[in-house]
Amino acid sequence: MIRQASGRPVMWRSGHAPIKTKVRESGALLAGELTGHLYFKERWFGFDDALYAGARLLEVLSLDPRSTTEIFAALPGGLTTPELAMPLAEGEPERIMRAVLRLADRLDGVEVIRIDGLRAEFDRGFGVVRASNTLPQLTFRFEGDDAQALEKIQSLFRRLMEKAAPGLPLPF
Repeated sequence: MIRQASGRPVMWRSGHAPIKTKVRESGALLAGELTGHLYFKERWFGFDDALYAGARLLEVLSLDPRSTTEIFAALPGGLTTPELAMPLAEGEPERIMRAVLRLADRLDGVEVIRIDGLRAEFDRGFGVVRASNTLPQLTFRFEGDDAQALEKIQSLFRRLMEKAAPGLPLPF
């Protein structure tokens, strides 16, 4: 959708500081994270502010002649999990992520992105595992076009995590 609107999407590391740095470095007018943080450069100061994001959304909606139901129905669908956190002992997330990344080359038929942990892009969705920037935990997130695609992606991540950290009680 970003490309359809003549934009150029850039994937980057999660977290307030990395995103703000990338916005400044790239000159991006808008940036966002799945956590809901939105960063505006245009007509704002380049930092995330929920009230400003809400006001901008209301502005965009008011300028579109369609009903909000029609506008939101035109957006891509699919199933997305919330961020799934797995608390661990200090130092464990980094150790486990090293093992996960060593196994990433064994993932066939997926595009592997290592910008921030491991993101596996499938034809019908994606999965992410990464070490949190702020807490000793791993975080997971999954998205699929439908329930079958979502389960297939999570199943692959279960097998991957079992090889990287046998016996780890996964939150999915």
